Amino acid sequence: MFIAAIARPLLNLMMGKKWEGTEKLPAGGFIAAPNHCTEIDPLVVGHMLYNRKRAPHFLAKSGLFNVPGLGWLLRATKQVPVERSTAGANRSLQVAQEIVAEGGAIIIYPEGTLTRDPDLWPMKGHTGAARLALEGGIPVVPIAHWGAHEVFPRYGKKFHLFPRKLSRVVVGDPVDLSAFSGRPLDKATLTAATDAIMDAITALLAELRGEQPPAERWDPTRQQQAKHGRFVERGQQQPGNGADAQ
Repeated sequence: MFIAAIARPLLNLMMGKKWEGTEKLPAGGFIAAPNHCTEIDPLVVGHMLYNRKRAPHFLAKSGLFNVPGLGWLLRATKQVPVERSTAGANRSLQVAQEIVAEGGAIIIYPEGTLTRDPDLWPMKGHTGAARLALEGGIPVVPIAHWGAHEVFPRYGKKFHLFPRKLSRVVVGDPVDLSAFSGRPLDKATLTAATDAIMDAITALLAELRGEQPPAERWDPTRQQQAKHGRFVERGQQQPGNGADAQ
């Protein structure tokens, strides 16, 4: 894969890596649900999966599939279109199920964007991963990583390559969502399933960091923050973070 041929050597130069729990990746297809604390997260997680011979697939805005050239590439590599209409959602589910049938990994960030938590803990999740898992009977594998944010800080302007940093990734056991099987996919069910996924991700990250996570998960709505996009200008320092943590 052309992108992997470029990205893998660059990532190996930029940081050291330590991957744990990769034997827990299911034999078949699955949803990979990582935490999201730096803009290079997709490269870090994708690198790990690709090296384990699991083709990574990402969610992409449906409009991108209409862009000449780019749309062809997205379809050829079976990226998953994100559409709001019922028909569009059905198409997305069909693509996801095809990926799973072929043993691929669909990478979904339940937080939807970079965490707003001042200390980079996972924040409240969106229900998309849970819905896709429950609708398609797809296992969800929680993944936590830590260290890449030191190379490219959240909302950073430049890379920090020296001294050399270590990026650690840990893969957890698939989240047990059996309690939600057969239940109507209403708000209560999807919220509870999403909480189970976020709990699993947070527990893995706590293990990596050797720290205790907050008792209550950060909720952008309660903090009067937008759910998507940047919530600070690049380089602006936030309470609880040093300048290099932005």
